Amino acid sequence: VSRDFLPRGSGIVTRRPLVLQLITAKTEYAEFLHCKGKKFTDFDEVRQEIEVETDRVTGMNKGISSVPINLRIYSPHVLSLTLIDLPGITKVPVGDQPPDIEQQIRDMIMQFISRENCLILAVTPANTDLANSDALKLAKEVDPQGLRTIGVITKLDLMDEGTDAREVLENKLLPLRRGYIGVVNRSQKDIDGKKDIKAALLAERKFFLSHPSYRHMADRMGTPYLQKVLNQQLTNHIRDTLPAFRSKLQSQLLSIEHEVEVYKNFRPEDPTRKTKALLQMVQQFSVDFEKRIEGSGDQVDTLELSGGAKINRIFHERFPFELVKMEFNEKELRREISYAIKNIHGIRQVLPGLFTPDMAFEAIVKKQIVKLKGPCLKSVDLVMQELINTVKKCTKKLATYPRLCEETERIVAGYIREREEKTKDQMLLLIDIQVSYINTNHEDFIGFANAQQRSSQVNKSAVGNQVIRKGWLTINNIGIMKGGSKEYWFVLTAESLSWYKDDEEKEKKYMLPLDNLKVRDVEKSFMSSKHIFALFNTEQRNVYKDYRFLELACDSQEEVDSWKASLLRAGVYPDKSSTETEENGQADNFSMDPQLERQVETIRNLVDSYMSIINKCIRDLIPKTIMHLMINNVKEFINAELLAHLYSSEDQNTLMEESAEQAQRRDETLRVYQALREALAIIGDISTSTVSTPAPPPVDDSWLQQARSSPPSSGTQNNPFPAPLQLQPQKGAPPVPLRPDGHAAPPQVPSRPSRAPPSVPRRADADGSSRPDSPPLLLEL
Repeated sequence: VSRDFLPRGSGIVTRRPLVLQLITAKTEYAEFLHCKGKKFTDFDEVRQEIEVETDRVTGMNKGISSVPINLRIYSPHVLSLTLIDLPGITKVPVGDQPPDIEQQIRDMIMQFISRENCLILAVTPANTDLANSDALKLAKEVDPQGLRTIGVITKLDLMDEGTDAREVLENKLLPLRRGYIGVVNRSQKDIDGKKDIKAALLAERKFFLSHPSYRHMADRMGTPYLQKVLNQQLTNHIRDTLPAFRSKLQSQLLSIEHEVEVYKNFRPEDPTRKTKALLQMVQQFSVDFEKRIEGSGDQVDTLELSGGAKINRIFHERFPFELVKMEFNEKELRREISYAIKNIHGIRQVLPGLFTPDMAFEAIVKKQIVKLKGPCLKSVDLVMQELINTVKKCTKKLATYPRLCEETERIVAGYIREREEKTKDQMLLLIDIQVSYINTNHEDFIGFANAQQRSSQVNKSAVGNQVIRKGWLTINNIGIMKGGSKEYWFVLTAESLSWYKDDEEKEKKYMLPLDNLKVRDVEKSFMSSKHIFALFNTEQRNVYKDYRFLELACDSQEEVDSWKASLLRAGVYPDKSSTETEENGQADNFSMDPQLERQVETIRNLVDSYMSIINKCIRDLIPKTIMHLMINNVKEFINAELLAHLYSSEDQNTLMEESAEQAQRRDETLRVYQALREALAIIGDISTSTVSTPAPPPVDDSWLQQARSSPPSSGTQNNPFPAPLQLQPQKGAPPVPLRPDGHAAPPQVPSRPSRAPPSVPRRADADGSSRPDSPPLLLEL
């Protein structure tokens, strides 16, 4: 940077990662991310701000933190690089440092140097044992091939007389694939004497030219040469990592493109923005609601049954099931018929041979028809609840505008409840119409003549042996001695219920005919989480082996109801037989003579025939009524009137007030999207024809294995590890050629780069030497 702004001192100085972005610009100033907008032109203030910000997070007593300090320096004298200066590895905790300080710093360093798009400067002082260098060991762990590691030797001017680092710098003693570069930094005396950077570079050059051990390699030593090597290596490294980096950017761009599509046309200064947004939101809500009701590929719920499919199930499974539960209460019905016949005769004696009183038939039929009101009204409640749930799901897309979302939900839900009342009134009217006139001339009515000959057994419709349902059920009442409860794959057809070992249906365990079967509810046990229902034979026969009941268990009551509805379609009806106590209690109230029994049977058959007509009519009319008065009306209301209600409910500016979270999310998404586009544009401008030679061959690194087993040097808190450097492509860099297969050729270290980049100083220590804890540099794209 050609500026002195990094803190100096003894011991561990860098206690937080410093992300230093160097950006080529016409003017020179610095900016911190934690105080945006403030430009620093005095670099002494930059040093003070780094120290203050470090102490703010880590405290004043040598504590550390992995939260980075972000500093940007704009200057005409720098390359576009990002350097990450990391704390030195300390062996013994001091001050507020935790006992595991060494491991914490090591983990912090590894976060940065593990990235494949980074170059590592492994910096080691010349006056310590190179074999114990923490920087080289860490670099070897993440870069075993040595393609990203460059060795840097400091403190060459502080070595004992008669010793030198010639063999190290010639890459003979402990060779690295990319070799070593020596540097000499300013002493504390030089810094106190205000020795500038240019003079320091001249002194460094003089040291290498005058030293007998180094003068033959002086052209490959020093800070300017290090900068040249870094420039070339970063250029090569960028070229090698560019294809993968481009692919990563493109995948990130695609992942947010759909979300950005919503924000692309956002214009905060547009006076018509809120009106357009309101129209778009209401239109989107209308489309989503209709798609969820009518069904659509882009609105499919894969987690549960919802919307139109749930309403269809209410129409064709739940509602018929409720009707049958009410209809087939055999013993109670016969008892009511006998009471009706006796009460109609009153004090008169029933004479043999007289016709069956039609008044008893009408009274029973009307009572049965009135009972239909319960299932009909319940179906309206279920449909209303599902419509409101659908509205709530559709309003999730309006979450950008909380007030609009709330008002839309309130208005539409209110209208649904209004239509619910009208639909229920129409339901009751339909039932009352059926009660008002008993049409015994209906073509499907069996009439009095046939009633005495008709069997009371309910005939199943001949639907063939089609498969009605498949699914997993647990047989619950098998004893432990016989294997205990097990889960099987059940297949229900119109004629039988079979179960298999698994859903491949290869190994059939049993097939149960449906003749004379009924369904009975079973109370859930205290310890069981399963919901149970049972199948039994009305002729008191065993259902399965020597079991009178077959208990089947599901995970939820909704699943039980669904299986009952499927069994209903197969002709297996719910049982409504009374308990023995009820039967005994009722038997004492009257005694049935043969004549009365015949009349009860006749009226029972007539009631069954007429109620089947009514049920058929009701099953057809109720779904149509709900569809017309509720669902279609709600869709029309949303399409035609919702917007007007929204305008009249509240001021448009209040209604379209955007949530703070959404505004922040939009700004962040657009910023990321724009940054990705700019990054891809920059990558597209990079020339891929940079001249380079292959990377140096691998070297013997067995010394690293020996270094791991040897004891570390004691008493020092060196900082021999990577301070990462990240590079953005330099404009005007030489082009990089590609191989014939289209891939970039491997990088190289040229012996004489074409030009030298601006000089970058190294920090110095209080004792006047190059800093012992100066970290290696990591260069990152």
